[in-house]
Amino acid sequence: MRARDLGIEIGSLAPGEHCAITDVPGVRVGHATLVEGDDVRTGVTVIRPHEGEPLLDPVFAGVHRLNGNGELTGCHWIEESGLLASTIGLTNTHSVGVVRDALVADAVAGAPADVMVWSMPVVGETYDGGLNDINGFHVGPQHVRAALDAAAPGAVAEGSVGSGTGMVCHEFKGGIGTASRVLPGDQGGHTVGVLVQANHGTRRRLRVNGMAVGERLDAIPLPQYPTLRPPGAGSIIVIVATDAPLVPGQCRRLAQRAALGIGRTGGLGANSSGDLLLCFATGNRGLAAAIDDSAHALDVTMLAHLHIDALFEAAVDATEEAILNAMLASPTMHGRGGSVVYGLDGAALLGALGAAAG
Repeated sequence: MRARDLGIEIGSLAPGEHCAITDVPGVRVGHATLVEGDDVRTGVTVIRPHEGEPLLDPVFAGVHRLNGNGELTGCHWIEESGLLASTIGLTNTHSVGVVRDALVADAVAGAPADVMVWSMPVVGETYDGGLNDINGFHVGPQHVRAALDAAAPGAVAEGSVGSGTGMVCHEFKGGIGTASRVLPGDQGGHTVGVLVQANHGTRRRLRVNGMAVGERLDAIPLPQYPTLRPPGAGSIIVIVATDAPLVPGQCRRLAQRAALGIGRTGGLGANSSGDLLLCFATGNRGLAAAIDDSAHALDVTMLAHLHIDALFEAAVDATEEAILNAMLASPTMHGRGGSVVYGLDGAALLGALGAAAG
């Protein structure tokens, strides 16, 4: 179930073919999902920015921190250099290290033997310890390898898959969500795609298209955990991709605007939340000159700032829809120690929207 299956449309811009981050040409997504016994509910998701090896063919990128109670490795070098030079990995909080190391190994394997490999991968996390035995360290290099091997264009699985398996959003079952927008030709025709790992927010603040629905969904029980957990505790990672010719500062600005999509659904950037956003742009390629290249200058195209507002709109709307998709695609899940988190029922959501509108 997705928002558009229910007739819910966010904003006025049209989605891409799959309404997914993979509508940006070259972008691929792969998942490895771990559901074992009563207690393991976790996984790995990877995003490849294009069809090549990003270590050898980086793209411009920028990052933004809404609230910093989380981790996104490699972001300091992105801030310094303006370049994304790795596949992006997503997982749970206590598995960041193993995913990072596995991405380094993948970059080493993909580089020519005569190239010195210096890899600083980007890995983001959110905490799935309510449903998952997070301290059991169940994610291994083989799961990262499986996600990399599964990375593909086209439709993207959402909800309780990959790194989103054990996540909770606005006190409903959450996880992976994605959406896209395509600008009209007279506004450049560029595509903006968003993928979220949604694990944040409180029930009472949930908004859809600006309407207060969370407080009208009391018939769906709140999560039940074996240990106390503060309401709304959690985080969100947002990855924005575009084929527009943006430079690093513009990527950072687009990542900032995606944070407004978090706010429009009711997210606060709460003290306990790690709300971290990254945007990469594939509109400029060939940014890494060969070591023996005598040329020290590169030709780069930049979208004029006067024409960037349409991309801002696309990023905000796609982020809001991706968060909603993450919840709608996630059925009720039972997990660690008898915990249970209930799914957001589509019919109940439509009823709440009708009540809010009336």
